[in-house]
Amino acid sequence: MPSETIKLTAKFKLKETPDGLDELFSTYRDIVNSLITYAFENNITSFKRLKKEKYEELRKDYPELPSHYHYTACQMASSIYKNYRKRKRRGKANGRPVFKKDSIMLDDHLFKLDLEKGIIKLSTPKGRITLEFYPAKHHGKFRGWKVGQAWLVRTPKGVFINVVFSKEVEVKEPEDFVGVDLNENNITLSLSDGEFVQIITHEREIRTGYFVKRRKIQKKVKVGKKRQRLLEKYGERERNRLDDLYYKLANKIVELAEKYGGIALEDLTGIRESIRYSAEMNGRLHRWSFHKLQSIIEYKAKLKGVKVVFVDPAYTSSLCPICGGKLSPNGHRVLKCSNCGFEADRDVVGSWNIRLRALKMWGVTVPLESPPMKTGGGKVIRYDSFTCFKSSG
Repeated sequence: MPSETIKLTAKFKLKETPDGLDELFSTYRDIVNSLITYAFENNITSFKRLKKEKYEELRKDYPELPSHYHYTACQMASSIYKNYRKRKRRGKANGRPVFKKDSIMLDDHLFKLDLEKGIIKLSTPKGRITLEFYPAKHHGKFRGWKVGQAWLVRTPKGVFINVVFSKEVEVKEPEDFVGVDLNENNITLSLSDGEFVQIITHEREIRTGYFVKRRKIQKKVKVGKKRQRLLEKYGERERNRLDDLYYKLANKIVELAEKYGGIALEDLTGIRESIRYSAEMNGRLHRWSFHKLQSIIEYKAKLKGVKVVFVDPAYTSSLCPICGGKLSPNGHRVLKCSNCGFEADRDVVGSWNIRLRALKMWGVTVPLESPPMKTGGGKVIRYDSFTCFKSSG
């Protein structure tokens, strides 16, 4: 049975900030900025080249710093400059790139994590120190996982270490796929035997409600700490509520897909650049976190041994799944094929085409559809997330 790798990041909040961390953050930031400047002046995007040309110099300038800090600083600097160049080409960056955050990249030579004892041992210029962190319920699921890179981050809420965990899981060969069509306010799933499941997520209403609330705060409260505190408060509430919804949606989708062995999603990479609607619609679609939901679905599926594939999203909601002809509007959200007479909701069409593309891509024989399906009479089961899930926030 083939295996795949799952990568997840867990956050660990430190109980105390030991002496010397302030200096470490400052020194690391200076090193990264000096490397960014060098990369900028010499147009270097390669991590290997930057390390080759600057590593020994950094070892001489900062002899007390463990050598792997220089290594990770080169990684961060090359990544920041590479991202700056991409933004510059799109006209979204000016001046020179600058690293301002209190963030340090750690490889597995710079820290050791002990989940059982609740401690992290960190290498510093003054030797290895022991850091205690607050235990959290979700930390337990990472026992037995491989520990990868981490980031030491300082925020107004404290100092955190964000650790990347990885795990090899066995994924079985799919017998069939569940086509998943993600939309701004609903998710439609295409199952075999002409059955569809549609979940009304209400994500648009949730996001719009918090957007309006933030706008009211910006109009009524003058610029200052109170305004910033309120905006952060409601921003965090929105994130928590949507995260809760996403995890419950992902669990439901994976539960429905387990007996088929596969989930098909649209490859929506770069879709934001193609959004060209009204200012209001553009704002709504840019706030829609489809990639985050897809990521949660993907790792939840892998944990259950369910295969996830991504298909080309082009024309999934405008081509007839029966004959491949062009569909035309035939009422509110209903599409009809002038060639074969097929008629169905656009979200049903989208999820159906996604499933068919996954089957063809995977080399699975596409089954002949039943007569009720050919006339758009497939069974559609609808759920409402407000009644099916008890969202927090």
